[in-house]
Amino acid sequence: MRRRQFIAGLGSAAAWPVWARAQQADRVRRIGVLLPGDENDPEGKARISAFTQALTDLGWTNGRNMRMDLHWTGADNNRTRALAQELVGLQPETIVTSNTPATVAVQRETPTIPIVFANVADPVASGIVERLDRPTGNVTGFAIVEAPLGGKWLELLSQIAPGLKRAAIMFNPDTSPASLFVPSFETAARSLKVVPISAPIRTDVEIEAAITALGREPGGGLVVIAELFALTHRAPIILAAARNNVPAVYSLSVFANEGGLLSYGADQVDLFRRAASYVDRVLRGAKPAELPVPVQLPTKFEMVVNLKTAKALGLTIPETLLATADEVIQ
Repeated sequence: MRRRQFIAGLGSAAAWPVWARAQQADRVRRIGVLLPGDENDPEGKARISAFTQALTDLGWTNGRNMRMDLHWTGADNNRTRALAQELVGLQPETIVTSNTPATVAVQRETPTIPIVFANVADPVASGIVERLDRPTGNVTGFAIVEAPLGGKWLELLSQIAPGLKRAAIMFNPDTSPASLFVPSFETAARSLKVVPISAPIRTDVEIEAAITALGREPGGGLVVIAELFALTHRAPIILAAARNNVPAVYSLSVFANEGGLLSYGADQVDLFRRAASYVDRVLRGAKPAELPVPVQLPTKFEMVVNLKTAKALGLTIPETLLATADEVIQ
């Protein structure tokens, strides 16, 4: 446009940039969210509550300048894939996922919509990103890549169960990142002179059989990797451990809160709270690969000890352990 044409049209055209900026600022952004479990699960509710509150603190309010489409997958992989397709079809500005199956399902559906994951055990091994420090494509987020946790869980188990002779690590081979934690678990077992046992589970019957076998003789203990299957089947796991007098350590606090002996792991609620900062940047125009630290690791871990369960099992929790616990259930 020539200068004199621009000046002549100043009365109408000069106002356009201001109007356009205002309209862009007022535009409602759409966020898709794909979570495991169901809407009544207390763990899932706590995570999404922390996420939405963090977004509000950053200036994004659901129903005002942001719309959140929240879908729960249950424990059904087919449903996860169908909901991933549905969310992509809505064409949101970004999609937030939790766990590996949901992230992979969404990634398969879109190479362009930015994806922010809030809880993936090993995004490199899962093929979600090539490298933690330099991801490519449209995916970024918060991982729980802490391979030494396998050994840490067994060390905690040996502290609360001094007569430990055998320890099983329980996981669902279809949904669990067990390969990440098993090496450190086995290394710790050798150091502690404990027999390591692999306990893959896919059904409640297998859960019962594995824990019953541990409880047949004194000295059995259990470590549970709380992926999607174990999380949705936590009630039978906790009950079987209590019924068979088997001390158990879990990777999520919800297990200890619901009757499990002890939990130790990354603070999942904190990961979702931190994920909001990435969503904020994406909504303001950043691309996943452009973020300063593309894939981040946990910075906060939590331990919960259930003294009621310890008493029922006839165990005395060391004072040093109680002093470091984030929560003690009396």
